[in-house]
Amino acid sequence: MSDLDFTKPAGPAKAPAELPKASIYDAAVAMEFFASTGKTEAVAQGTTLFAENEKGSRLLLKSDKMYLLVDGEVSLTAKGKVIATVRKGEVFGEMASISQMPRSASAVVKVPSRVIALDDGQFQSALRKKPEFALMIRRIRDALGRQEAVDPAAAGKLKESVVFDKSALAILGRALAQTAVRYERNKTVVAEGQAGVTMYVVTEGRLAVSIKGKLVEKIGPGGVFGEMALVDRTPRLATVVSETDCGLLAIGRNTFLDLVKASPDFAVSLLNAVGERARFIASRGK
Repeated sequence: MSDLDFTKPAGPAKAPAELPKASIYDAAVAMEFFASTGKTEAVAQGTTLFAENEKGSRLLLKSDKMYLLVDGEVSLTAKGKVIATVRKGEVFGEMASISQMPRSASAVVKVPSRVIALDDGQFQSALRKKPEFALMIRRIRDALGRQEAVDPAAAGKLKESVVFDKSALAILGRALAQTAVRYERNKTVVAEGQAGVTMYVVTEGRLAVSIKGKLVEKIGPGGVFGEMALVDRTPRLATVVSETDCGLLAIGRNTFLDLVKASPDFAVSLLNAVGERARFIASRGK
């Protein structure tokens, strides 16, 4: 799968390599990940690393960085209230970095500290070296799990979720042809509460996602679902039912890691989509 590249046509499909399983979160692995492309820097007490509603600008060559706290303490505040305290070995600021959305909180250094910051390029370079880190960002799952479902009456306003464009989808389809599966209309693909170890990429058709019996999202070609099963092995958060006959690519944990190593863009697109899903459900639940 080393030929997998979303910027050019793919070669013949190759069998995915079996990679070691990653733990959910390991501070030592996080340190190795950040140190592989970034440098430790000292930051003074009172320093604001980033501010609420701040947004990076590609035009101005200013990117949103993600951080690892090597030692010290950082406070995260939103609307003037402290919402979290970052401790040694923890990652923060990754949501805005991955999604290119405005910062949801401010990060202020509470005591003299040391951090490692990664910009977009460094993050992708590090993913090539340690693809298992893509499975360690649990905050997105936790945020999604706390959100409320929307009323079915709003279903007509739901947008179809798309992560991969036609070109990227075609490349995935060729590279992962051996993982293709099909479901007829009105079939339950995954059920809320069930254990799962597989994510799916939609190549054809449309599916409906519901939480606690309420529709929250529709997914068409290029969309993904079940990705959180790769992060940990807790029960599924939602039920996904095919609205039409569907074609899917079923991706397991080891295949996912191989994809990330071959193309960090795959992981960035996926993590961005998960963040968007959390924000969308949050906005619809208000």
